[in-house]
Amino acid sequence: MSIQGDNLRNFLEIPYDELEQMNLEAKKERESREHELKVKERYINYLKKEKRIKAVTVGFSDLEGRFHMLDYDKKFFLSNFENLTFDGSSIRGFSRQAESDLRLKIDWFAFWWLPSDVFGPGKVLIMGEVFNQDEKPYEMDTRGLLKKYAATLKKEKGYVFYAASEVEGFLLKGEDAEKNFDERIGFEIASKGGYYHSLPNDMLRVFIDRTAEAQRAMGFENEKDHPEVAPSQFELNYSYSEIVNAADQIQIYKLVARQIARNMGMTATFLPKPIVGVNGSGMHTNLSVMKDGKNLFYDKKGRGKLSSFAWDVVNRILGSAGDICLILNSSVNAYRRLDPHFEAPNEIKVSEVDRGAMIRVPLFNERSSRIEIRSIGPDANPYLMMYALIKVGLEGDIQKARKDKRQRVKFLPGHIHTALQLFRQSDVVTKLLGEEFKKKFVSLKLTAADRSPTELGIRVKNGEVLYHHEVYNQMLWNNF
Repeated sequence: MSIQGDNLRNFLEIPYDELEQMNLEAKKERESREHELKVKERYINYLKKEKRIKAVTVGFSDLEGRFHMLDYDKKFFLSNFENLTFDGSSIRGFSRQAESDLRLKIDWFAFWWLPSDVFGPGKVLIMGEVFNQDEKPYEMDTRGLLKKYAATLKKEKGYVFYAASEVEGFLLKGEDAEKNFDERIGFEIASKGGYYHSLPNDMLRVFIDRTAEAQRAMGFENEKDHPEVAPSQFELNYSYSEIVNAADQIQIYKLVARQIARNMGMTATFLPKPIVGVNGSGMHTNLSVMKDGKNLFYDKKGRGKLSSFAWDVVNRILGSAGDICLILNSSVNAYRRLDPHFEAPNEIKVSEVDRGAMIRVPLFNERSSRIEIRSIGPDANPYLMMYALIKVGLEGDIQKARKDKRQRVKFLPGHIHTALQLFRQSDVVTKLLGEEFKKKFVSLKLTAADRSPTELGIRVKNGEVLYHHEVYNQMLWNNF
């Protein structure tokens, strides 16, 4: 008589409806950022009492926005969560080999219960914050950068920024389609359906449904999901939230989509333009700011019903569009997307109707008053992108923006080398990030650019896919 192994395991598996309620309650608490010690104590006690949890997954992001995860045995985690370390020299763009050890501190507010069919049973996810050996915040930790700035704005000005990103991607046939890319063949799409159009049980629709279900269970508060303009392209929209949580959700969104696609024997890619000849993928990001419960972007009598405060934010971002373009479009492939023939938002201007504008003013009511930055690629580091937008929007040179506004329409760079040059020469970026951060980011992006052809051409090349930061393969890079 044999005993099935699964009968011996009793790991936590929570139904989706219960998961959603638990994660929504955690999300509400996260956005309040109150009673931190109580939250920490409650989660520690929960982990101690819940015997069915086997591991705690701690997530963090590197300089370019790749999401990394470490699984800690629950008992070990509870005994050592104040002294977690990892090898930073193994993370591209982090510390040098001679100073490799970095610390991970726990952001107890950033706690998620996980769908077991996506992440495996018996696990929870907590976001980590990266610190130096001397226990000071690590300057290359972009999540920490955004979180600190958001906290400063709330403390000093009472501002709370909210964001929601519309992250587009493609569903491709085969596992690891990016790592197996051959430019002579190109990618094979999983579906040939069009905008809003696919059969209920089409492979793309099944993928979208499963991804949306997992997102809802994790507290995303989904609004709508659908195939996008290009064949096999998808977009899942969810509610706005406080800006740090909004950036966390982008990382989780992409992770969940990739895993569900893999479970189906396919690949979800967030390359901005994996297929030439059809629309690329964007990450349109909607921003608003509240103070004392009032939306500061709204003015019933203002142009487009936006306040003068909102227009100043818009004009500052436009004035520094060239400076921060490398942050918003951070890969060689991203510059294929900025092609005006496919609804590309490559014009440095704002519009209420023109989708070729870098910034759009959507239809809204008072509560939902916002601006939409459309030029962002889906492979941008979400923390760095949002930090750059709100800091430049509040502190950028308004005179420069007004001067640019009087000139004819300008366009965003058409190639990463142009964006690199503007970024490298920019005093705005130096003030925004500091000299050391700026140098490291330039070095990483220049290395990727040098591994790809200077001219983009009409065919997606091996270099821009295989040396893409989200596809990063150590063996391939080291053999270059």
